[in-house]
Amino acid sequence: MKNKKYILWDNDGVLVETEKWYYEASKKALTDLSIPMEFDAYMKVMVAGTSVFDIITDYGHSPDDIVIHRARRDEYYQEFLKTENLDIPDTENVLKILSTQYKMGIVTSSRRVDFDLVHNKRPLINYMDFVLAGGEYPKHKPHPDPYLAGMEKFKATRDETIVIEDSQRGLTSALAAEIDCIIIKNEFTKTQDFTGAQVVMNSILDLPGYLRGGPGKRSQCLS
Repeated sequence: MKNKKYILWDNDGVLVETEKWYYEASKKALTDLSIPMEFDAYMKVMVAGTSVFDIITDYGHSPDDIVIHRARRDEYYQEFLKTENLDIPDTENVLKILSTQYKMGIVTSSRRVDFDLVHNKRPLINYMDFVLAGGEYPKHKPHPDPYLAGMEKFKATRDETIVIEDSQRGLTSALAAEIDCIIIKNEFTKTQDFTGAQVVMNSILDLPGYLRGGPGKRSQCLS
């Protein structure tokens, strides 16, 4: 894509395979309260950018229970982050290639403590100029604030910037910020609505070729 100089990356589901485990941790914390959280219901919460714990009071539990079980969810999630395989194949190779042509940053809804737990022993952030984590901008996705903040970090214009996402919520955030957005399909989010994306790709391997000039051109550097 011509004139693009900056790439703003989502993290969860794009650079690392964490989406599933956040769901499993949330589901486990709600199960402790005998509250069901099926996948379709979770998807609606995820797209809206709300919290699964908003439903706790509907089951007769107190606001204190929300605090307790959200903290328990965070503990479950961190245990998954420590023990499960989160790597997405070929991600570092793609970042290595793109870092020679673009300045790049990560804009994530993840808590900084969770992000650091995932990336402290991974090399992916070495290719980034900055990371913006949850709470480091006024409103989270699907609001435009995260990607507007990322663009401001680079002092970039919208025409110079591209967002890489895997979710409808992230796409909505990018479009609200009036920034072009590429979706890389993730098994966890594949049923969501990606209307408005520049292109929907099956793999991160498709990204370098597309940015060089057109869809469907996989990078020969990764063969």
